Amino acid sequence: MKRLVPRPSIRLGVFAGGCLVLLPACGSGGDGVASGSATMTTSGGSSRGTTATAGSGATGTGTSGSSGNATSTGATTGTGTGAPPKFDVGQATGASGTGGMVDVCKVNDDMDAVGGCTDKAPPDSFTPDVQWAFMGLDGETQALVTPVVGNLTDDNDDGEIDLCDVPDVVATLYAGGYWSGHLYVLDGATGAVHVKIQEPAGGLVYPALADVDGDGVAEILSAIVDQGGLNDGYLAAWEGDGTLLWQSQVLRPVSQAAVAVGDVDNDGDVEILLRGTLYDHLGNVLWQGPSGVFGDGTVLATMADLDGDDDLELVFGGRAFHHDGSAYFDTGLGGGHPHVADLDGDGLPEVLVVQNPGLALIEHDGTVTYQGQVPNLAQWRPAAIHDVDGDGAPEICVGSSNQYSVLELDLTPRWTNVVSDFSGFAAGTAFDFLGDGSAEAMYADETTLFIFEGLDGSTLLTTPRTSWTQWENPVVADVDNDGSAEIVVVSNGGGAPAVQVIRDQADRWIPARRIWNQHTYHVTNVREDGTVPQVEPRHWTLLNTFRTQAQIAAGGGVCKPEG
Repeated sequence: MKRLVPRPSIRLGVFAGGCLVLLPACGSGGDGVASGSATMTTSGGSSRGTTATAGSGATGTGTSGSSGNATSTGATTGTGTGAPPKFDVGQATGASGTGGMVDVCKVNDDMDAVGGCTDKAPPDSFTPDVQWAFMGLDGETQALVTPVVGNLTDDNDDGEIDLCDVPDVVATLYAGGYWSGHLYVLDGATGAVHVKIQEPAGGLVYPALADVDGDGVAEILSAIVDQGGLNDGYLAAWEGDGTLLWQSQVLRPVSQAAVAVGDVDNDGDVEILLRGTLYDHLGNVLWQGPSGVFGDGTVLATMADLDGDDDLELVFGGRAFHHDGSAYFDTGLGGGHPHVADLDGDGLPEVLVVQNPGLALIEHDGTVTYQGQVPNLAQWRPAAIHDVDGDGAPEICVGSSNQYSVLELDLTPRWTNVVSDFSGFAAGTAFDFLGDGSAEAMYADETTLFIFEGLDGSTLLTTPRTSWTQWENPVVADVDNDGSAEIVVVSNGGGAPAVQVIRDQADRWIPARRIWNQHTYHVTNVREDGTVPQVEPRHWTLLNTFRTQAQIAAGGGVCKPEG
């Protein structure tokens, strides 16, 4: 256990009239990007918080190479500070084991080995700042679903989209009606708009990134909404330049649901799950659940190899199905958001289900260990699983309408903090920004993004955001390719920018992967280049996390913090 060093709470900026006060501009031209300096003040009389310059600025709008059905505006790109990029490509976890040189622009690791993390940030490095803020475009100024991050554009003009380019942030923004909006591809370093995709995308469909056509580059997966109804639509895939690759031919319920991807049958092609329907990599329906049996358990379904045969089961609340649609188990518990991790130390996966209210735990074979637990602390909000205190065992980060808590595995609270989420179902995540063995917990409620010290729950940061909340969570990734983690958070309601990226003002936070590809992200479900493993490494035997980001070791490869 590390020694706790108190850190002062920081409040990051305020927003007035839709703009971040003290940013030199609220939007540059028409691209809706604000970047520059933001004032940070500390509590408790500390003088450590000072004015700091955030971001490199986004310049210009203009048309740059519009292609297909996508509208493109000029985007300023770069490689951050110029420090050597760090990816999960290192020879320490590489496939060859020969110790030879590897191409740092390509993934060479299937995450089948996890080393220890060695990078450490200075102990005074928790000085967050706004790197950039995207206000929106064409009247679409609101975002309600979790953004995703990955490499979609050739920023260094070498003719390839790979890990030597700047990652991109994909967000769904809407104007008046949340059921219909558009997907935006934003430059991770500046927030400038690369592409606004023209087909109407569901504002309550959580997108995903995955290479579905085998070209080594991720595609964007979401749903084209049916203009005749609020909930129905067609699963669709787009290239990073906004070109529509395909759309499904079957009209299905898609709203208030998250896209999940995986090679469920180990055949080398990716399958796609959206609200109880499984599609192949071309958008053809493979099977769909019997009408009415899934209920709300379909919204944030996940995939995991529960029975040890290498292919993936599809988990919907208290039910699980084999990849061919045949039943694996039905606990009778009904709907809820499932999470997969080893929560009893037996080396096997358990399914933790957040229901309304309370937690349920299901063994890998469908045996129910408990149900209806801590209903005052866990209420229908997606959880995160991470070792936040550095003791070698994971904790459960979960919320209710007025509390956010970190629970030990016996469900006793390590700490609980007051939040405000009476309108919806916000979610959180965790990451060890300093590499000191304990992680910081993040939660975005109706008014504020919070960052809490993992050990004792003390508040490290509050920054304004607004939302009526619908399962969206902040994500952590190295969005600008500078070898330092950043936070991406969205807002709606007009009180804050649609998308914000927050970094340490001196980029001292430790390296993170440069991808967050879906709501049920658990690291081993996707390589850093957006390709999907044919046989997914069992994350509960490696990092044992869920809905949190992985650190990157100094020599490359994902690593597990050591307390």
